[in-house]
Amino acid sequence: MLTAPRVVERPESPPRVDLVDSMEPLREDWARLGTAAANVFATWEWNDLWWRHYGRGRRLRIAVSRRDDEIDAIVPLFVWSARPLRILRLVGHGHGDRLGPICAHGDGETAERALRLALGSQRYDLFVGDWVAGDRDWAGVLGGRVVRRTGYPILRRGSWDDLLAAQSRRFRQTLRYCRNRLERGREVSYRYADAATLERDLDALFRLHRARFAEHPCNFCGDHETFQREFAALALDRGWLRLLLLEVDGEPVGAKYGFLFENAYFAYQSGRDPAWERQSVGFLLEVESIRRTLAEGADYRFLGGDEHHKYRYPIEDPRLETIAAPASRRGQVAAVALDGLWRLPGGKDLLRRVASARAA
Repeated sequence: MLTAPRVVERPESPPRVDLVDSMEPLREDWARLGTAAANVFATWEWNDLWWRHYGRGRRLRIAVSRRDDEIDAIVPLFVWSARPLRILRLVGHGHGDRLGPICAHGDGETAERALRLALGSQRYDLFVGDWVAGDRDWAGVLGGRVVRRTGYPILRRGSWDDLLAAQSRRFRQTLRYCRNRLERGREVSYRYADAATLERDLDALFRLHRARFAEHPCNFCGDHETFQREFAALALDRGWLRLLLLEVDGEPVGAKYGFLFENAYFAYQSGRDPAWERQSVGFLLEVESIRRTLAEGADYRFLGGDEHHKYRYPIEDPRLETIAAPASRRGQVAAVALDGLWRLPGGKDLLRRVASARAA
């Protein structure tokens, strides 16, 4: 009598993390996980370029999470400060949104385990997680506190006609009025930048951004322009770039700069000529950008910020948070100080300067 062979199930090996001080050996796995994360700020291209521009000789402490010998998450940490406090931060801070462990989108269990193991595997006083997912309760997971909050509105994919029909009558009337007023007696056109026009279109974007937002702190222009131009070229080569120009009589009066990655559009920056403010070019450019994104079958992510214009559409808002998680008595004192600073006059501006990355 023949009996079926006994199948012995191999027990899963316990998860572990290894610390590495270089990105290059992780390129292939990082590319795979960045795509799985469905976040352009998790990609190899973004993080590698950011580190080359903003690493400033600091030490990488990247935690590589493995289960059954397969890398299932990467936690891109680095030592931001060694003295008087040893502070760990995430690569990409100051320029990217929804940072954190890089793993499959929606796999909260893996993300939580990876960050816990990553922080538990090294010495530090304070971990500062800039603009991490607000719906993950990272402060509770890590025993820290939230020191900053902001919105992260998402307009889900669907039909432009259905979206427009769901808006108020006043919205539709305003849109028609603004379009008609701008087009009256003028030649109005929209176009995306391509390889032949990229450099001059970026020139227009930065000029229009400075014209509109010169009075606000900015991680886009000035010393950051070289980084942004290099990534724009990379994004164009990968098919991600969506730099939309609004032109009147052949001259750009508005620009919308973002990325389409894994069925999501990331509305990164914009600019417009203040001389055309009364013609509502910013509103018209945003509407056209949304219309084109929905036509591509993608979600529209407005990215970080509580600006009113982001909430006139039917959005979801999982929020973003900056957290401070201490690992020592000195770190606890620092976390309390950061939390209190946010509430003081001028504290928000100081925290923004601390949060920004400085170009090498």
